[in-house]
Amino acid sequence: MRHWKVFLASALILGFADCLPAQTGLTSLRGTVTDPAGALVPGAQAELKNNATGFHATTKTDSNGAYEFPQIAPGRFTITVTMTGFAAQSKQAELLVSQPATINFILSIQESKSVVEVTSEAQTINATDASIGNSVSNATVESLPMEGRNVPDLLSLQPGVLYLGQKFNNISSSNRDTDSRSGAVAGARSDQSNVTLDGIDNNDQRQGYAFTGVLRSTLDSLQEFRVTTSDANADNGRSSGAQVVLVTKSGTNQLHGSAYEYNRTNFGHANDFFNKTAQLQAGLPNKAPALIRNTFGASLGGPIKKDKLFFFLNYEGQRTAENKQVTQTVPTQSLRDGNLKYLDTNGNVVTLCSSASISKNACPNASPKDDLASMDPNCQAAGTCPWGAGANPNSLTTFSAYPLPNTFGGDGLNTGGFTFSAPNPITLNTYLAKVDYELSSHMHLFVRGIQQGDRISGAPQFAGDPPSSEITDTSKGIAAGYLWTIGNNRINN
Repeated sequence: MRHWKVFLASALILGFADCLPAQTGLTSLRGTVTDPAGALVPGAQAELKNNATGFHATTKTDSNGAYEFPQIAPGRFTITVTMTGFAAQSKQAELLVSQPATINFILSIQESKSVVEVTSEAQTINATDASIGNSVSNATVESLPMEGRNVPDLLSLQPGVLYLGQKFNNISSSNRDTDSRSGAVAGARSDQSNVTLDGIDNNDQRQGYAFTGVLRSTLDSLQEFRVTTSDANADNGRSSGAQVVLVTKSGTNQLHGSAYEYNRTNFGHANDFFNKTAQLQAGLPNKAPALIRNTFGASLGGPIKKDKLFFFLNYEGQRTAENKQVTQTVPTQSLRDGNLKYLDTNGNVVTLCSSASISKNACPNASPKDDLASMDPNCQAAGTCPWGAGANPNSLTTFSAYPLPNTFGGDGLNTGGFTFSAPNPITLNTYLAKVDYELSSHMHLFVRGIQQGDRISGAPQFAGDPPSSEITDTSKGIAAGYLWTIGNNRINN
């Protein structure tokens, strides 16, 4: 039976072997065991137990009194060390992703059958490598306030991160939150970052954002993350920029779930200066563009088989009803009447009238007065000029279909600006499912799938028109990982 499990897991992983880079999304634990006098204690047994899933692994200290769990999934653990003649000792610790931890034990002489349990959180230090970065636990992720529940907002808080604040697909307006996904880390270009999700490459090669991959990570599905800003290890160092490691949640022995909805209304939303100016010039009330956002979702995780098989599900939707300020170039009233204006060499405005039935210098409401007829030396009197110099009536009909200017823009002579508030609806959907299987104390298998269903409508050309564009995103991805701890110095991942 055990050989069948190994064969099945190996077959599943080998099917993906040609497209898998070095795996990340894990952590490690090591330390030394000594007696009260500081002497090393070889042969002591160290047991690691995941408090949520019941997963456990054991190892023994070597001749130098050192123990090591080289690659384990991050989480909250109980570490217990036992040795004949010494009192057993237990410590609690949270092991964070891509942050090697060191926890040392000083055993006391056993006077009677007893267990020394340290109830406070053990301090974990990274004494293994020189990587510089910060890991953020699930408790921190859930407690930090974020208006848009946008994971990249947390990633951009790391030291050494320069926030550039570019817009998303150039469809955002000043009324919408600036996208924090674009930035630079330690002076590197934003497209030099490396983003992994559950140890799998999640880089968006088309957009090249610094902190976000091609598959979206919802806040409620995220277990923890780490951003390494410099001196990354070989397991996740890929380029000169940030090394962003994200880990999704897994099910536990306890059934747990959540349901939520966050609503942002237009209450207290100030109007944009330029939008306000255009509204007042057009005789409209001073009213801020609409920005109503609903973020809702649910998650559920638990055991399929206690201590062995777990599931986790998450859905999150976002509906944004937003109006953005749009300014288009439209013909002025003078051009709609068929009159062209230009600046002469002295900077004076000259108007060319389209009417060929009037005499030279008879163009009304122009200073200085001029007309197209003046270009014909044979045209001297009203009614004698040929109609060939007049404006095309089809063009005038087309011009009349445009609204009149209500703000600055265009060239200020023949064209002006028309500003209006246009709808810009956004629909985002994210579905996630994950299954974890503890085949044994040395083997772990997981499969995770993500499906997105997004639709973003571009602003119309003019009020009442259909959207100028429709962007749809149905990105999907499936990941599988198999971890086999063969020994203290041998790992198959």
